Amino acid sequence: MSDTLVDTSISRKAKDVTAGFVGGAVQVLIGQPFDLIKVRLQTGQFRSPIEAFQSTLKNEGARAFYKGTLAPLFGVGACVSVQFYGFHEAKRQLLKYSNSQTLTMGQVYLAGAFSGFVNTPITSPVEQLRIISQTQKTTPVLGPKQLLRNIYTEHGLVRGVFRGFNITLVRECQAYGTWFLTYEYLMQNAIKSRNITRDQISTPELMAYGALAGEMLWLSSYPLDVIKSRIQSDGFGAAKSKYNGKWNLVIKDIMRVDGIRGFWRGIGPALVRAIPCSAGTFATVELTLRLLG
Repeated sequence: MSDTLVDTSISRKAKDVTAGFVGGAVQVLIGQPFDLIKVRLQTGQFRSPIEAFQSTLKNEGARAFYKGTLAPLFGVGACVSVQFYGFHEAKRQLLKYSNSQTLTMGQVYLAGAFSGFVNTPITSPVEQLRIISQTQKTTPVLGPKQLLRNIYTEHGLVRGVFRGFNITLVRECQAYGTWFLTYEYLMQNAIKSRNITRDQISTPELMAYGALAGEMLWLSSYPLDVIKSRIQSDGFGAAKSKYNGKWNLVIKDIMRVDGIRGFWRGIGPALVRAIPCSAGTFATVELTLRLLG
């Protein structure tokens, strides 16, 4: 959507949501195996991506790489639809109240951060379930519905289902502010330098810009993601919890065991995953929006 054409209709908003959901589903299907390895590295189960891959394949089989997929397939679809709707809606409002035809890059970052803000109530419980699914060692392995039921029954909403909400909120704002900023900067640069319209940018270019945006997302927010994974994979209750939801305890523990490097554990799989996932997400959303008109 061009900044100069501010369409506030219900149909426009519905198209933003639909395109985001399709993009989110594609993102999950591409990235789930990489994400499982990332989480297992972040939570200290393995020392290297190769060890995590080989051990998971040997002991749990190939299907394990899609362990916990059901919740994020719908959850991430919903998340990304909210992200793109939130981003475009923030852009519309910023254009309206700034009385301008285009947004500054700072305003684009704010719109992206807003998308992370409105997305957090969905992201926080979905990622809580996904991380527990990926790190659980119980037999039989519990599905997302049973996990959700158990967490809610035993620990409630705030300390259970929405555990890690605050760190998720901070990570989301920083990550998606940077994500959208990078992508829109590259798109606007292509449009201005070549004097073309947005729909003239080719699919390979969309994917390349999306891939670069994905790399910047993780580089700008990865330490926050490590802290979040530690908190959301921690035991529940005073007797089993190592951190009790406190960031400072997580930071001290990481520094004591691994130093600064501990905040970047698992960054390799995250960066590798980001290339196809972010490329696929942005290209899918752009092409879906073009198809919907």
